[in-house]
Amino acid sequence: MGGRTVSDEDLRAQLRTADRTFGWPRVHAVIAGLGTSGYACADALLELGAQVVVLDDATDEGHKDKGGLLEVLGAEVHLGPGSTAALPAGTDLVIVSPGWRPSQPLVAAALATGVPVWGEPELAWRLMHPDHVIPWLAVTGTNGKTTTTQMTEAILKADGLRAAAVGNIGRPILEAMADEVDYDVFAVELSSFQLHWSDSLALHSAAVLNLHEDHLQWYADHPDPFAAYGADKAKIFHGVTGSCVYNVADPATEKMVQDAEVAEGARAIGFTLGTPGPSMVGVVDDLIVDRAFIEQRATSAVELAKLTDVHPYAPHNIENALAAAALTRSFGVHPTSVGQGLRDLVLGGHRIETVHQAGGIRWVDDSKATNPHAANSSMRAFDHIVWIAGGQAKGTNFDHLVTTHRDRLRGVVVLGIDRAMIAGTLARLAPQVPVVVLDSPERSVMAQAVDVAATMAQPGDTVLMAPGCASLDIWPGYAARGDDFAAAARRIQGPTGTQGPAGR
Repeated sequence: MGGRTVSDEDLRAQLRTADRTFGWPRVHAVIAGLGTSGYACADALLELGAQVVVLDDATDEGHKDKGGLLEVLGAEVHLGPGSTAALPAGTDLVIVSPGWRPSQPLVAAALATGVPVWGEPELAWRLMHPDHVIPWLAVTGTNGKTTTTQMTEAILKADGLRAAAVGNIGRPILEAMADEVDYDVFAVELSSFQLHWSDSLALHSAAVLNLHEDHLQWYADHPDPFAAYGADKAKIFHGVTGSCVYNVADPATEKMVQDAEVAEGARAIGFTLGTPGPSMVGVVDDLIVDRAFIEQRATSAVELAKLTDVHPYAPHNIENALAAAALTRSFGVHPTSVGQGLRDLVLGGHRIETVHQAGGIRWVDDSKATNPHAANSSMRAFDHIVWIAGGQAKGTNFDHLVTTHRDRLRGVVVLGIDRAMIAGTLARLAPQVPVVVLDSPERSVMAQAVDVAATMAQPGDTVLMAPGCASLDIWPGYAARGDDFAAAARRIQGPTGTQGPAGR
């Protein structure tokens, strides 16, 4: 790194307030992880003249291709096992990909020596300033982030605004900033990982949808992992200038607002499935209504949308729509744009998606339910369920989920690496429910699960694949898991497990 053996402490101090106009050619930056966000960060810093080293332990063709492009642009790229083991001498700044933990050696070395560590949202926020600032309406929470972000974008576009959904949803913020579009506003999904590495954000408005156990293994080194997880989520409210949106049914989210240091004039806005009080959005007579952003909020409300505008229709998805409505109304969208945006929205698959119906049985893919709280949301929508569950539990437990829904369960099929834990919970808390445990570690286990579920289901039942777990023990991602479920379900003709023409 330019022959330097130690970082310049003065430069590190100056980086605390760095923006796009900073003297980036003086900066030796390490990009830890060459995923989508890592590539965007490296590209942006190279364009500003920084000296960039990119490190990633992977050597697949995708990483090699991106690494080759960055080398052409002037980066130093190291791929392969051991590449991220140590912090290069002379490093002034580390940019980490989502999921990099503080205890990983390279990150720990940076933190121990006072080298700033940022994520892509932090870098993007700084590089917008001082003269290209785009307001952010941001969303976090254990569940519903992606859907709420998509709803927010759709409502903004329905209002005629130039908007883009960015962040944890899959598109780096820096990539959108490089578009030849003069955006009015960003709808930004932020994960707890991204917020952990973000300290200077001061958003227009932000929402925390809910707070439940998830990703606790990431915080395993903390004496109270759940508290640390919640503290990272709460960072989204700090510095907000417009509205802090919280879930009335989840007191932890309101406490985050109460504790946040916000700009003068920022408001606390609640959302509720019940009748809203002043400074809330809520539900009245099958309508989503606003008692927050109207002058007569003490005595009246204005209609924003019909509940039937929300798809898929489920209680938790109504909550998502309420949060999106609050965020967008805080930005000044017209009331009618909320319903129009919700009607315009076409969500991606694997979110309470009916993939097959036969013999009076519905087959529903909710592979996106990667923790127990997300599974709870979809299970609430059905009366009689044959449940396909299991995968990587990520340090969570299923006690509350099983206790809440055991009377709905016709039967359960359990698979994946943490299958024994889930099966044990069912045996302990729902001993009357038939449970079949499948031990195969191969992707074909989903077809087996579907066949078993078909023998359990009766007309009027829903076979619900809402695993409550991550998928990477068997599948490359939740989408592939959902695709396998849908393909297997479509072979089923009826409630006795008979196969369709495409069956085996």
